[in-house]
Amino acid sequence: MGAPVAGRWGDLRKRALTALLLGPAALGCMWLGGGWWAGLMAICIAGLAWEWVRLLGGTTRALPGAVVPPVVLAAGLLAFLGWPLAGLLLLPAGAALALAAARRQPGERRVPPLWLGVGVLYVGVAGVALIVLRQDEVAGRENVIFLFLVVWACDISAYLAGRRFGGARLWPAVSPNKTWAGAAGGLAGAVGAGSLAALVFSAELELWRVVLVSAALAGAAQAGDLLESWIKRRFGVKDSSGLIPGHGGLFDRLDSMLAAAPLAALLGALLGPGVQLWR
Repeated sequence: MGAPVAGRWGDLRKRALTALLLGPAALGCMWLGGGWWAGLMAICIAGLAWEWVRLLGGTTRALPGAVVPPVVLAAGLLAFLGWPLAGLLLLPAGAALALAAARRQPGERRVPPLWLGVGVLYVGVAGVALIVLRQDEVAGRENVIFLFLVVWACDISAYLAGRRFGGARLWPAVSPNKTWAGAAGGLAGAVGAGSLAALVFSAELELWRVVLVSAALAGAAQAGDLLESWIKRRFGVKDSSGLIPGHGGLFDRLDSMLAAAPLAALLGALLGPGVQLWR
């Protein structure tokens, strides 16, 4: 027997209202670029760093957790100033510093050193990727909007399909609410949104390329979602925080993007400047 309607859709109204408030603001920053986009990224990176340390049971007000936010913000700043490679090189050094600081803590109150270092890379690489992707003066705006529409459509379609159809669980040990129907719905929604966005931005395109890129980004997004579910289960946390009504925290909302953004940036680097991701 299926779940009661209230149980399946009880959080939909809050999710929708939050999306209606935050979505246009995010799209506006994507469109404007420059300092607007960098400012949004700084807020997200700082929030994600705070949530990561909090998830591990630490605090950003003292060592070792205090290492994480400045390192990831500095990497993002270097990327914004046009030195993305320097930003990426800073991250392993920052991860090593965070790990070393964590190892010096008393055993009974110790933040897991390896996980603290992983967080620097996990948050920092995605932040640098999103900044670099938008900085392309020719295709940056279109590529970032395309990426976000694909990931948002994947998340929304997976949620709706999973709640509507239910069925076999995708990975019960990690995320018991995710289903194969939801994964298929997410993939279909991502391909549909990517195709529509590409048609709006391009007079001519090869549909198979759009489908391939959209599907790859959707696959990365769903992998990121599962990874975050596994991490939260590993540390016994339901939500990364309560910052976003209906969604939990920034990690709960951006888990898919943390995995999809580096893939999009890598594809952009391989295609070269001024080229749309689906070309």
